[in-house]
Amino acid sequence: MSLTIGLSNPAAVTIGGKTAATINALSQAEADASAEALGIEKEESNQVRTGGPAQEDSKAESGDNLSITVKMLLKRMQELQKQLQEQQQQLAAAQAQSYPTPEAKSQAVMSIQGQIAQTSGAMAEVAGALVKEMSKSSTSGNLVSTTA
Repeated sequence: MSLTIGLSNPAAVTIGGKTAATINALSQAEADASAEALGIEKEESNQVRTGGPAQEDSKAESGDNLSITVKMLLKRMQELQKQLQEQQQQLAAAQAQSYPTPEAKSQAVMSIQGQIAQTSGAMAEVAGALVKEMSKSSTSGNLVSTTA
């Protein structure tokens, strides 16, 4: 027996306070760290290294003190912003388009407005999670001892 559940906004589902994307990113980071600790090599790149970190590594490390969770939340926020822009364009097109009846136009416009409301709600959730994560990282372990 199997059970299928359809969700109108699966991105808003959280498990233990974390989104599925965050959990996947953390799992991937943990797997990468485990592989590195065990000495298992990742895919080889076609670059020859003569010393120093690879360019990808130096880009990731330079001035980058954000946690994986914060990075994933920022990425999700960008995706939602892009989605919101697309929905706003759809709304403008729906409002400009001619329909056979005023009710049909109203139905189309309200449908897109509902999608925009869902996306805005998801953005608010991500923003809240982002603030929470950033406040966690800013209060933990960043104290500097000034005593000699």
